[in-house]
Amino acid sequence: MTAASTPRETRWGAKLNTVDYMRDAVFFDGPTVRSQTTRFWLLLLLASAIASAGVIANSTATVIGAMIVAPLMRPIQGTMLATVLGDHRNLMKSVGMMVAGVAAAIGVGFVMGLLMVQPIVAETNAQVAGRVSPGLIDLVAALATGLVGSVALLRSDISDTLPGVAIAISLVPPLCVVGLTLESGAYAQSVGALLLFVTNVAAILATGSVTMAVYGFAKVRIEMAEDKEAERRRRARAYLTTMVMLLIVAVPLTYSSLKALEDTSRIGRITTYIEDITEGTRWEIVSVALRENDRLHVIVKGQPPLPDMAPVYADMEANGLDTSLITIELVPTYTYDADHLEAPETVG
Repeated sequence: MTAASTPRETRWGAKLNTVDYMRDAVFFDGPTVRSQTTRFWLLLLLASAIASAGVIANSTATVIGAMIVAPLMRPIQGTMLATVLGDHRNLMKSVGMMVAGVAAAIGVGFVMGLLMVQPIVAETNAQVAGRVSPGLIDLVAALATGLVGSVALLRSDISDTLPGVAIAISLVPPLCVVGLTLESGAYAQSVGALLLFVTNVAAILATGSVTMAVYGFAKVRIEMAEDKEAERRRRARAYLTTMVMLLIVAVPLTYSSLKALEDTSRIGRITTYIEDITEGTRWEIVSVALRENDRLHVIVKGQPPLPDMAPVYADMEANGLDTSLITIELVPTYTYDADHLEAPETVG
């Protein structure tokens, strides 16, 4: 019996899957490689179509269904396991399948977008909005989910958590959003959705590598290698590459998080100024929306007379807000009932 096929246990008595079992679970290899490949493409294309339809229809349930069906976790975990084991051939296979799968999912989203009359963008679609502005909290969630997925691959007693991992890690929906927003011409949103996907992939690779090392599976390849020192150096380079990838992803996520905090602060301050000036009147804020180029658009509605917005702009300028990026739209409303039928004055 080889080291790769020898069952192992943790110090707490939990049975671990063998290396051979994990290779069969995540590699596109062996006598069944043809059926593995056709199954992957069938499920990926269907999952991409389901996810795109769910995003277009703004249906959370449909998108969740696509997450469960999507098979992209396999080549990503295959990349992680091949890195840990130093298996160059399966590393290239897994990376190739992952890249091809990414392109296919984006392509399906783009084609589905061509069928729509209206653009599918964050301003009008909550499913898109939730995937185009990732922050550090998304990285934290991805790391935690990736850890669960890695442990589920290692331990058969918790493999029933994999559907939950598939839902939490969200791989195919962001790619479909990339395709849909590309077709709609919202290129900045496409980049944001792609960043979310890359964040999830980096988290899976990082947590998987660390988990395998903690459970001792990284030693299997070293024990089998003829030049153990060279294998250790290769392993160290692979881990370093994964960590660097994680750090690179963290930079734009940090910027995005800080930007979101700044925008939230701006919205809160502007809301306070307008609420102060409209207090005691029949005017109220309907919405405060962030538009392109950091512009804020505020809609305030109510019954005449119109409130004076000059003090609001004066307060905002005095407190360092750039009023050239703030538009306040006043929308007068009129209420008719049986007791009040007089029409408002109109311009002749």
